[in-house]
Amino acid sequence: MMRKRSKWMAGLTAALCAVVMSASIMAPGPAKAASNMVPDYEVKLLMNPSAVLGTDYKLTSAVKSAFGMPDTVTKMNVQFLDTDSKDIYSNGWSPRVRKTEGESGFELTYKKRFPVVGDDIDAALTTANQDGFDSSDTNYEAQIEWGYQKKTLSVTRSKSGSKSGYSGMDLPSLKDSRSLLINNAPGKFDDYVYNGWGTEMLGTSRIYGPVLAKRSIGTWSGLKTYIEVWPIKDAAGTGTEYVVEISFKTADRAVASQKHDELIAYLQSKGWFLPQDSLKTQLIMDRY
Repeated sequence: MMRKRSKWMAGLTAALCAVVMSASIMAPGPAKAASNMVPDYEVKLLMNPSAVLGTDYKLTSAVKSAFGMPDTVTKMNVQFLDTDSKDIYSNGWSPRVRKTEGESGFELTYKKRFPVVGDDIDAALTTANQDGFDSSDTNYEAQIEWGYQKKTLSVTRSKSGSKSGYSGMDLPSLKDSRSLLINNAPGKFDDYVYNGWGTEMLGTSRIYGPVLAKRSIGTWSGLKTYIEVWPIKDAAGTGTEYVVEISFKTADRAVASQKHDELIAYLQSKGWFLPQDSLKTQLIMDRY
């Protein structure tokens, strides 16, 4: 009798073990988190407007010659939308409408910025990942904006839109700008604070700007190089401050670091460098 019971117990134990092993094999493991976004790098430095602009507020011939830039420029008309209390900007977002010369329609961008603290680019990318921006979402582009001393991670969703009744460099009216940005709002922007937050804020927004900038394109050290002249309302609101920004892009972090320092040295040697970080968007949000 005991031998029969022992055999029965042994069989039951073996069956239970088989069930447990089968369940452990079948059970899904923890979901693997998506990796951080892979950014490109845009080095942005300021040039001293009094040194690089003529009395006509255009780049001097010496500057154009140094970077192999033609006399022709590309115009860009830009405006941002936000509430009077800047609810969108204070949450790190910048919805923008831009009209670029020679292009049909309007470019709509929804940009989310993350500060880079202590030069720790990877920590900023991890913060963005935790905020829902990771490598699995190919609709957004990540970029490190590499200034004089400050770096910022920007994550941008770009769309295009059109409205009839506009020509040349005209930007849409407030009503049409709201409509374009609301109808094309991506989910991560719209639901950032709560569901429908972004479009709700845009519904009571106003225009900051517009600013009509001019871009020249050339080369420096084998890199495609841009110089943009931005006429922004001055702090007093009675005149114009010209912001001159030189920039280049690269996919390589080491190249960005090396060429950043080399470009500063080059601009300093010419007497063209302005040792400040570029804050165009902030100036526009503060002064309009």
